[in-house]
Amino acid sequence: MSRAWRTTWLLLAFMLVNFADKAVLGLAGPEIRADFGITRQEFGTAQSAFFALFSLAALGVSALTRRVRTTALLLVLALLWSVAQLPMLWGAAGFGTLLATRVLLGAAEGPASPVAMHHVHGWFPQRERALPTAVLLVGAAAGVAVASPVLTWVITHWGWRWSFGVVGLAGLLWAVCWRLWGTDGPLAPSVTKKHSEAAERTSTTDTVPLRAILLSGTFLTAAFGSFAAYWSMSTMLTWAPDYLESVVGWDLHQAGTMVGLGALASGAIILGHGLIAQRSARKGTPRRLPPGAGAGLLVTVAGCATAVYGTTDSLAVKVPMMLGPMALAMVMLTVASTACARIAPPAQRGVVLGTLTFVYALGGILSPLVLGGMVDRARTVSAGYEEGWLLTAGLLVTAGVLAALFCRPETTARRLGLPEPAAGSVPQVTVAH
Repeated sequence: MSRAWRTTWLLLAFMLVNFADKAVLGLAGPEIRADFGITRQEFGTAQSAFFALFSLAALGVSALTRRVRTTALLLVLALLWSVAQLPMLWGAAGFGTLLATRVLLGAAEGPASPVAMHHVHGWFPQRERALPTAVLLVGAAAGVAVASPVLTWVITHWGWRWSFGVVGLAGLLWAVCWRLWGTDGPLAPSVTKKHSEAAERTSTTDTVPLRAILLSGTFLTAAFGSFAAYWSMSTMLTWAPDYLESVVGWDLHQAGTMVGLGALASGAIILGHGLIAQRSARKGTPRRLPPGAGAGLLVTVAGCATAVYGTTDSLAVKVPMMLGPMALAMVMLTVASTACARIAPPAQRGVVLGTLTFVYALGGILSPLVLGGMVDRARTVSAGYEEGWLLTAGLLVTAGVLAALFCRPETTARRLGLPEPAAGSVPQVTVAH
């Protein structure tokens, strides 16, 4: 196995633990609400507390990638988020402790995805990045898929507090592995004044005006599309277990299994899309649609499926929607990351990816609060959730249409004066088969 792919698998595990952390609160939600005596809206506040510093930390720490090696940043982030989970093991830790630890956890996890993406892009040239980017995002889906049955078992047998302890210990274990084997790639931009030969070869353009990148149609529609996809994902993580128990009538094990299967479906779609994009790039096959247009259409389909899921009473329709078309929205996260990396010079890639995360993570802040409030204010729980799913569907359809029309990374890159990614212009990294 090449060092590039060993690093990718380590970062896959990093993302897996990262999203297992996010899934804890949704799976333990009914027990936490009963134990603390809080409403759904108050519980939504606890989930949103996770995102209080998430976006700001993503932006701030990503800016550090120009001065600090991403290998060190990833180690510090893993240690911080792992330690943030452990106070909930204390029996006297109440709702205030939960809020405080979620804020700290979000601050540590906010930069995780953009820094990991920036790090893995230092191991692969532009034409090879679609698949490793997809693999990292599969870690998000796999984290939920693995966490759902495991943490459900932990909650049932050891209590909800140990669900926090288990993911905290998993993060510490990953940090030990990263300390032993983590390293920067040959295409990583230099963080010192003296640029390496590889870094010089990867970029003939040091910087372009950041404003031109962030105000481009490609960045704006990629960011909004990711916002809608992340809103949808956050809604599923936070409220799907409660929805399946309160409205559909399933028990905790059935709800946890279904959430896990939905995450597996998302992971399979993300990985499949990455494999297709990678094969197309290697063969030089002309695209029938620009990447933004294709992803936008898939997000639009996911929005329509979400509307059907939220309004039908038939499980024969609801379950296929959750395991199929609804998961298509996650493709936008892969396409947005690679598109934004394409329109940014290597030295600015970390900042641009951090800004992308800053925008789309707002979906994680807003969706738990908005949907929790909608359900609490509705005449029935079922009616409140139906309104919430329709709102999510509307966001997805709008974002999908905009991305299909205006997300054009190659056109934007040419306008910004960035060179075409040529296979022979950068050191090639051996890919394990």
